Amino acid sequence: MLTTVEGIYRNGRVELIEQLTDVNEGTRVIVTFIKSDEINLASQGINATQAEILRRNLEPFADDWDSSEMSIYDNYDTAKTNL
Repeated sequence: MLTTVEGIYRNGRVELIEQLTDVNEGTRVIVTFIKSDEINLASQGINATQAEILRRNLEPFADDWDSSEMSIYDNYDTAKTNL
């Protein structure tokens, strides 16, 4: 049997996002790490309605965030150490 479930790696452990009821304790697993720039809002406790409210509230700032002058903050910590 193969079962796929999403999880998050934190502090050397994988935390499953959903609880499995049909898997026996001690079952062997295979973990595949996926690099992603996207944030899974559900894993952060944010539902679709809350996400839409956040998008609407942050939308006025999009032009500033996307401006070329803001690129300095992409690597802020590195730039700060080089001052």
